[in-house]
Amino acid sequence: AAYLARSRPGAVLVTTVARTAPEVLRAQLGTMAPDVADRVEIVQVHTWAQQLLRTRGVPVHLDAPAARAAFDEVWRQLPADGWFARPDRRYWRDEITHVIKGRGLTSFQAYADLPRTGRRRRLDHAQRRDVWALSLAYEQQLRARGVHDRADVVLLAEAELRRAPLTGTYSAVVADDAQDLSVAIVRMLHLLVGDAPDGLTLVGDGQQAIYPSAYTLAEAGVSVAGRGVVLDVNHRNTTQIFTFAERLVSGDPVADIEGRTVLGEAPRQVVRSGARPVVQRCRSVASRDRAMIEQVRTVLATVGAAPGDIGVLCTSRRAAERAAAILHSVDIPVVLLDRYDGSSRDAVRVGTVRQATGLEFAHVLLPDVTPDLLADAVPPSAPTARETWDLTRRELYVAMTRARVALWVGVLTS
Repeated sequence: AAYLARSRPGAVLVTTVARTAPEVLRAQLGTMAPDVADRVEIVQVHTWAQQLLRTRGVPVHLDAPAARAAFDEVWRQLPADGWFARPDRRYWRDEITHVIKGRGLTSFQAYADLPRTGRRRRLDHAQRRDVWALSLAYEQQLRARGVHDRADVVLLAEAELRRAPLTGTYSAVVADDAQDLSVAIVRMLHLLVGDAPDGLTLVGDGQQAIYPSAYTLAEAGVSVAGRGVVLDVNHRNTTQIFTFAERLVSGDPVADIEGRTVLGEAPRQVVRSGARPVVQRCRSVASRDRAMIEQVRTVLATVGAAPGDIGVLCTSRRAAERAAAILHSVDIPVVLLDRYDGSSRDAVRVGTVRQATGLEFAHVLLPDVTPDLLADAVPPSAPTARETWDLTRRELYVAMTRARVALWVGVLTS
C-alpha cells in the first residue's frame, strides 16, 4: 500500500475482514511509512460499505442479534419431520449468508445451477429448492423487523456503486484476507478501480479460510490471468510452529480464487527456527486455567517479553472474556482485541481467533482446544459434520500461525 501511494496520485484503500486489524495496521503504517500514512485508508470492508451508504443517504440498519433472531424464527417454523437436520442450523444459515447472499443470487435457477464450491454436502434439486425457500423466508423476517445483515450491507453498497460510480477517489485497492471475502465484496471493490493497472490487489491464503464456501474471481468478473503471484516463503513462523500447525490442514483440498482445486501445500521455505510448540493436557477447567496463568508468567519472567507480545486466542467471545477475567484476577494486565488500537505493549492481548485474523504475536496461547481438533483426531463421517470440523480445524490452524516465536496449546481432556 505504501509503495502504491508513493508511485501514483490519489488515495489507496486497504480493506480487512477482521474488525481489529485496521487500528493495528494504521499504527504500523504510521511507523513504517509516515510519509504516505495520510494517503492510505485502512478500514474493515463492511465498515467501509456502511460508510458509503451513510454518505449516500441510503438507509441501512445493521443489527446482527436481530438478524440471528430472524433466522431462528424461520428455523423454528420448519416441519419437525423435515430433512433439515436440527443440529445443523448454523450450516444452513452459512449456506444462506455465504453461498446465496454472498453472491447476491436473486433467482432459484441461479442457485440450482451453482457448483457450491467448498461445500461437502451435496444437495439435489428438491433440497436446493427447500434451502431457497428458507432463504426467502429469512429475507421476509429481516424486512419485517426492519434490519439488515452484513451480506445486505455489501449488496446495498454494490448496488449504490453501480447506480453512481465512485470515480477518482481511489487509485488502488488492496484487499487482505481475500480467501474470506465474498463474491459480492470482490465485485464491490472492483467497481472502485475497474481494470486499472495494479488497481485491485487481492492478498490471501486458501488454507487460512475460516468462512464456508469458496469463490472464484471469474464469478466476480475479475481476471488475474498472468498476474497471480505465489508467495512461498514463510517469514512469520518458525519451522517448528509451522510444521506443528500445518498437520491440521495438510492434504486438505483448497479451492483457490482462480478456479482450481488443489491440495494444500507447505511454503517452499520457512526462514526461522525456534522452540517446539507445547501441548499441555488438563483434566479440569480449573487446572487448565492455572496452566494458562503459569504459562503467561513463565513467558514474562523467563523470556523477558512484554505483556503486549502475548496473544491469548479463544474459540468464542465468551471464552475470551473469561480468559481475560482470569488473567486480570491475578494482576496480569490484559486488553481485549476488540478494544486494542495497536499502540501499546503493556497488556496481554486476549480475543477470539477471528478477531486475530491478520494479526500476529510473538507468543500465542490457545487455552480452550478440544482433543477432537488435534492433528491425530478422527474426522466425522457425515459430510455436514465433516465440513464443520474442517472449518474449525482451519480456524485453529490460523490461530496457531499467529505465533512468531512460541506456541502453547491447552487441551481439556475431560
